[in-house]
Amino acid sequence: MFNKEQKEIPVYVFMGFLGSGKTTFASDTLIKQGFTESAPTLLLACEDGEVEYDEKALNDENIYLEYINDENLTAEHLLELGEKYNPENVMIEYNGMWELDKIFQIRVPKGWTVVQVISFVDASTFDLYVNNMKKIIMDQLRNADMIIFNRCDENTKTSEYRRSIRAVNRRAQVIFEDKSGNPIRTNDEADLPYDIEQDSIVLEEEDFGIFYVDAADNPDKYLGKKIKFKAQAHRPSNYSDKEFVPGRFAMTCCANDIAFIGFKTYYEGAAVLNDRDWVIVEGTIQKEFYPEFEGEGPVIYADSVSMTGPAEDDLVYFNY
Repeated sequence: MFNKEQKEIPVYVFMGFLGSGKTTFASDTLIKQGFTESAPTLLLACEDGEVEYDEKALNDENIYLEYINDENLTAEHLLELGEKYNPENVMIEYNGMWELDKIFQIRVPKGWTVVQVISFVDASTFDLYVNNMKKIIMDQLRNADMIIFNRCDENTKTSEYRRSIRAVNRRAQVIFEDKSGNPIRTNDEADLPYDIEQDSIVLEEEDFGIFYVDAADNPDKYLGKKIKFKAQAHRPSNYSDKEFVPGRFAMTCCANDIAFIGFKTYYEGAAVLNDRDWVIVEGTIQKEFYPEFEGEGPVIYADSVSMTGPAEDDLVYFNY
């Protein structure tokens, strides 16, 4: 019988819309790659996908398949399944049309811990879903630990997609696969619109978003470099009189989904700045620990901050 006092049971969640490749990935991982090493595993399928599971092959690996709907996705029902199968692992193929609070906030039973969330995206339909189902797909991207774009081809905007996702989810690993399921390599750094080899970087107004994503991903290559850029000032309530964030409002991967992005900056005269003041910042890039990055990220030590007029476009984007 399932013991509530036993060690935590790891839960792996696969998200994505119908046809995004969740079932294929789960089958390959569980059966062909032997991910669970034949430990008792409960597989919960929250929708009937285009690809069916091979239940005999699953049973041979000690994996028990249960189909579950919106009404019985409750902590009580999951605990009943836990008592029935006594699993050491739980895999959930989550319905891409359901709100995520069902799994992250309300209905995960005590003793089960979500340890990894993987979101699958069909690259050939990504723009369509972004334009028509913005909130649902954004929730999936924000909560994922890994994002896999499959069915990619030579027209897939890998650089743009990666930068857009990194603006809303710092921790996620982003992977691109071709139509055969093979990983493809991308060279996003080659597209930088400024010369990273120079000791001093002057950003054009439209390049701030690209700089933000690349510097956040690769703080070491910017360490010690001089930087000059136009931004809007923001002073969080928990910052001292010598700290502020010069940044820009950016349109992320979804139309009309706007986020303010920028790096913490140290400046002796920060106390006189008002939110949304347009300024020219000149300073040196260093790095320090960022809780939201789960590691070190860029900070700027400003030599000068001067008032200026607004940018030609209020928003920055993540494409060229």
